[in-house]
Amino acid sequence: MILYDYVLSASCYKVRLMASLIGVPLTLKALNFHPEKAHKSPDMLALNPEGTLPILIDGDDVLTQSPDMLRHLVKDNADWLGNDPVQTDHWLGFAAGLNASLGMARLHDILSYEADIDQVRRDGVTQLRQLEEHLTEQRIDGFAFLTGNAPTIADIACFPNTALAPDGGISLDPYPSIRLWMRDIRSLPNFIEMPGIHRLHELVTPSETTA
Repeated sequence: MILYDYVLSASCYKVRLMASLIGVPLTLKALNFHPEKAHKSPDMLALNPEGTLPILIDGDDVLTQSPDMLRHLVKDNADWLGNDPVQTDHWLGFAAGLNASLGMARLHDILSYEADIDQVRRDGVTQLRQLEEHLTEQRIDGFAFLTGNAPTIADIACFPNTALAPDGGISLDPYPSIRLWMRDIRSLPNFIEMPGIHRLHELVTPSETTA
């Protein structure tokens, strides 16, 4: 599979992360999204007339929407789809909202995109409060993730823009359940980083310390 990619894109990262978690190799084709706007070149627009990233190519399949890419990647790993398709679809839609709010605030702050920054930040805070409330209820019921006690594509869809919210001027300090959820995702085997999202720090055992 070939992924046309931009290292700072939250949408591209969720595809890279999903592929890593399930052990699916990707051939990455890096594009100069900013400032050259290589994703708007004639060759790229021939693949995706909407002029957006990521783009995933698997044989004759050309996918241009990240939810479709996540579903495609896990087609042989049904557990990642979750047990409730309605819930999964809900959180995939919620992730699109996070991209429009938290993601746009981040693009405004780090790449100087035009945006009504006060409005997108307000929208982002509203969504973070909704996410915090849901994750708190989940933890009370004994569940660590959005739809149960195992991660699904819903978690991977929502994670990047949430974790990168501080890049758009929105603190995650008021949201303890979100921070625990993010820690659980970052603890998953084969978790990979992107700029602004790091692995958990390794704990140093007493035998490794020096006097």
